[in-house]
Amino acid sequence: PRPAAVWGFVRSAQTENPDRFVLVDTDGQVVSLACVPAAAAAGEPQLKIRSGAMAIPRLAPVPGNGGRAGKAPALDSGTVLITGGTSGLGATLARHLVDRHGTRRLLLASRRGPTAPAAAGLRKELTEAGAQVEIAACDVTSRESVAGLIAAVPDEHPLTAVIHCAAVLDDGVVEALTENRLDAVLAPKAHGAWHLHELTGHLTLSAFVLFSSVAGVLGTAGQANYAAANAFLDGLAQARRASGLPVASLCWGFWAQPGEMGAGLGEADIVRLRRQGIRPMASHEGLALFDAAISRNEPVLVPARLDPQAPEGPRPGRAGSPLLRGLTGTSAGSGGQRSPEPGDAGLAQRVGSLPRADAVAGLLDVVRAQTATVLGHAGIGRIGPDVAFKDLGMDSLMALELRNRLAEVTGLKLSATLAFDHPNPSTLAEFLYAAVAPGSGDDPASPADGLAQEIEGLGARLEDAMPGLADEDRTSIAALLGELQARVRPAVGDGSLAGVADRISSASAGELLSLLDEELG
Repeated sequence: PRPAAVWGFVRSAQTENPDRFVLVDTDGQVVSLACVPAAAAAGEPQLKIRSGAMAIPRLAPVPGNGGRAGKAPALDSGTVLITGGTSGLGATLARHLVDRHGTRRLLLASRRGPTAPAAAGLRKELTEAGAQVEIAACDVTSRESVAGLIAAVPDEHPLTAVIHCAAVLDDGVVEALTENRLDAVLAPKAHGAWHLHELTGHLTLSAFVLFSSVAGVLGTAGQANYAAANAFLDGLAQARRASGLPVASLCWGFWAQPGEMGAGLGEADIVRLRRQGIRPMASHEGLALFDAAISRNEPVLVPARLDPQAPEGPRPGRAGSPLLRGLTGTSAGSGGQRSPEPGDAGLAQRVGSLPRADAVAGLLDVVRAQTATVLGHAGIGRIGPDVAFKDLGMDSLMALELRNRLAEVTGLKLSATLAFDHPNPSTLAEFLYAAVAPGSGDDPASPADGLAQEIEGLGARLEDAMPGLADEDRTSIAALLGELQARVRPAVGDGSLAGVADRISSASAGELLSLLDEELG
């Protein structure tokens, strides 16, 4: 399962940074290793090589009838354990098991257990429906805690099914993820699943269901830690199947119902998911998919509403998840990593042929249009040319998406900090003009102007990063800022440098992050 977690993480990194990574799974044979250079140049972000033959992973629809469909596991006898069972999807599933599957003994585990806000009401509701319900506090990241939970199940009502729903979110772009942020998300999903896997090995289970996520399959942007955790579950499912153990890892799409896992999604996030082809599911749709999935003899399934015809679904020349191309019939290599299109050169020619003012105005329209799309606006009316991106509500993930969209439009290789280094549409349009039409005849900026622009761009970066840093890290950065100021002051001589020194001495912490990167490595 561990290599699978790495793949999940890198899939998100690929989504955030197109054309930077290629995932290749080989069997280690010499003939297969010899194919790696060709695989890396094939234009496919993900490949598998076995005995020298390359294969490309794709999602495929599950046949509606026949196929590997079988009998659903019995969930109406013994005790059914649901982790994360006192709220969100866990609570929804508990109701469904009682109503639809006749489950009569439920063990609902969560970190807060009986003290969870909705626990008492849920117990009352399920009890009135005819079930016996035990609610337990359990830290699934602790092997000892999970062992105690399983040991407490009475012999007369043995544990017969496990459904692992526990999860935590802490979204952020790859560059912002720390070891602590990775572990906080991996622990409840991956560690919890592993403990349940090992500690139920002596039991005869009818079902071992893992609530995974499409994030690990498609590599959703801003969720590399969550993608890694869910991909681990999928890898564990494959391992259990190879050992002849019951398992179903369900890589859920986006449930529309409010809950803890969707609480952090804003309107722009939901619009982004729709553009990428992930449609929201109503609860009744999700529960129907649950019933269908556990009836099939498959270790990993993706119960989700996917729209491969979405605006940012897989298309020739566009970087989308390669796994979705099997749903559209897009051929290998036609929708892989993006290479500059003919239109990129045409843009440079058009910009270069226009007077400077007209060219910059055209690029400004492009920047405003792409910014509006990223923010989920219908038009550019709310995107003021001189309004800072951060004041428009743009976060790190949105800034990265804007970079990727502008890179696709212009054919340029653009920095991940583009929207921080050029913090409003006007300054960004000016930068793009200089990059698309170099040698346009304008006088280059003076060194002082260039440094001042860098300092202004630095501000947004540190202001964005500081709230998520630990106290000791903020203290360390503050100390580095002091050291940088001390290094710059002696260089201030005549008045020509005083303006730059004043900018540095009066700048906010955010305005110095990029300069720290350059000066201190």
